[in-house]
Amino acid sequence: MAQFLAAGAKALRLIEGWTRASLAERAGVSVASLKRFETTGKASLELVLKIAHALGRLDEFDKLLKPPQAQSLADLEKQTMQRLRKRGSR
Repeated sequence: MAQFLAAGAKALRLIEGWTRASLAERAGVSVASLKRFETTGKASLELVLKIAHALGRLDEFDKLLKPPQAQSLADLEKQTMQRLRKRGSR
């Protein structure tokens, strides 16, 4: 998945006609960090989010790891109870 994200970021950068240096500047990251991400997929979440923001794609992360919506009253009650507990169960 990391390499998939890196390849997508690189493709979007090239579509924009930006060099690594220009994207790095727009994202507020170092060129070395951007190069490492593009070539290996290794990066911090913060770096990936900065790059996504610079590429105009940050809004695509809003659904990532989002809990599903309740489909029934029982689901809604279960979600409410989980929020009240503050911790997961084993």
